[in-house]
Amino acid sequence: MGDCITTYSKISFAPAAPKIEQIEILDIAHALSMLVRANGHFPKFYSVGQHCIHCCEEAYARGYDRRVQLACLLHDASEAYLADITRPVKGHLIKYQEIEKVLQDCIFQKYLKGVSKEEERLWKQLDDTLLYYEFQHFMGEEAVKYPGELSSHPVFDTEPFKETEQKYLKWFERLYQG
Repeated sequence: MGDCITTYSKISFAPAAPKIEQIEILDIAHALSMLVRANGHFPKFYSVGQHCIHCCEEAYARGYDRRVQLACLLHDASEAYLADITRPVKGHLIKYQEIEKVLQDCIFQKYLKGVSKEEERLWKQLDDTLLYYEFQHFMGEEAVKYPGELSSHPVFDTEPFKETEQKYLKWFERLYQG
């Protein structure tokens, strides 16, 4: 194994040296549907996959273009290969951040031919928006500054992994034009 992980689709994948041709949307959808959000501290299971879908649905509800919607769906895709690390810890892990950026850029390159600064600004804004509402719902606190009202109606509930995986893949199929 060495520097590689074995993905759901049985690909030997090196997260620190990603090859674009080895990135598979099924691996991303499957892993994110099973990866817990908030490091497991919410009172019930809520996945990174659900978070990404809610970000995508918010972009759709706001009328953002297909590329921004897809960027929202994919914005945590690197975590399918690395793991979700909480913001307070991630800020101290410089090498991790470098690896994550290279991998995330590779994913954006494969599925969007890269993202513009404006697309990045929009998906990051929606990521924070959903973070705010998730923490309000699950923890009764504000994790970030109030971002304004939601245009969508996310349901912050536990759902079966396969259901999240299938929703993720359906959104991807609607949005990807590769």
